[in-house]
Amino acid sequence: MDLFAMASERDRADAAPLAYRMRPSSLDEVVGHSHIVGPRGLLRRMIEQDRMQSIILFGPPGTGKTTLAQVIAHQTKASFVQLNAVTAGVADIRKAVDTAKEQRELYARRTVLFLDEIHRFNKSQQDALLPHVEAGLLILVGATTENPYFEVNSALVSRSHVFHLEPLTVEEIGVLLDRACRDHDRGLGRMHVELAADARRAICLQAGGDARRALNLLELAVFAAPIGEDGQTHVGLEQVEHALQSAGGVRYDKSGDEHYDTISAFIKSVRGSDPDAAVLWLAKMLAGGEDPAFIARRLMILAAEDIGNADPYALTLAVSGWQAAMAIGMPEARIILAQVTTYLATAPKSNAAYKAINEALADVKAGMPLVVPPHLRGTGYSGAQKLGHGVGYLYPHDYPGHHVEQNYWPVGVEPRMYYREGDGES
Repeated sequence: MDLFAMASERDRADAAPLAYRMRPSSLDEVVGHSHIVGPRGLLRRMIEQDRMQSIILFGPPGTGKTTLAQVIAHQTKASFVQLNAVTAGVADIRKAVDTAKEQRELYARRTVLFLDEIHRFNKSQQDALLPHVEAGLLILVGATTENPYFEVNSALVSRSHVFHLEPLTVEEIGVLLDRACRDHDRGLGRMHVELAADARRAICLQAGGDARRALNLLELAVFAAPIGEDGQTHVGLEQVEHALQSAGGVRYDKSGDEHYDTISAFIKSVRGSDPDAAVLWLAKMLAGGEDPAFIARRLMILAAEDIGNADPYALTLAVSGWQAAMAIGMPEARIILAQVTTYLATAPKSNAAYKAINEALADVKAGMPLVVPPHLRGTGYSGAQKLGHGVGYLYPHDYPGHHVEQNYWPVGVEPRMYYREGDGES
């Protein structure tokens, strides 16, 4: 490569976003995921020993899925083919298969196929991939933000190791920011960035465990920062706040794992009587554009399931809250949902009714005989009395206290206890 080509290549690298330039090229540069790429991590052993097997990397954006795939590409001696499921099709799979066959026959080399956003492949496309993965012709490295157990062919999942990448911690995001500020070749080192402590913490918190978002925020903040007389680029909280306005809001997928995991955390916080945590999860859902009707419906279910007769008004309030939220709409519906959430979170709890119906249904489904005894049968039609229906029934209101002992159970069934008043009450 001549000097002009080298300069052109350097200019293209400098023009790339900071998050792209700072992407690790070796395992030692990877931050986080010690359970996977730490000294005893299975993926590290696969990569270092060049004994790759098919894997699926699953995690939210910015956790390092593509990074790990590129580390594999740099360190493996196998042929490496990269596809993106958004733009690739069956024809591209066939080309990858032909390449793999050629590499195996001519050079005795294995082929690693990196398929980004594998969940975007439909069933027929995944089926086209399956026999070649099963035969070992292709070593699949799939990456997805969606739960592979829902979105990827179960046959592909069963033939792969699934590695779950968690969001990076605040401390790990801080390591990436410091590295980017110091790095003279790929990062911002030549700009002599001085990142204030409060600005650094704000980026770490606002990144939400997403390394790409953190580095994008840093880069935006640096561009907005003044250069002091000392030649330093001073990045303070003001610049970070400007960057946040440009970078968008909370990460939330209304149809994916974020939806299911967040509503689960919300319900468990209310059930666990923690109104503060519950309100925080509620805020995340509302900021992410969740349907208020969905939240209100779940609160109605919770009022009956987890509070029940410990506070019968809870269900009334939940239903009223749903009606009011639907009538008013957002953004004011947030106030109503917050009121219902905090009331339910602080209300006494009982799941006695929930347990009672579940136990009774289990007996019914198990085949308990449910013949209605004659004295409990309906009498609202001509001829019922001739059949003996209602004969012997004792009308409770004719007795002191509006109560009289009699058998209300199916023929031949001994009374059981389903509803235990106060059971599970707190």
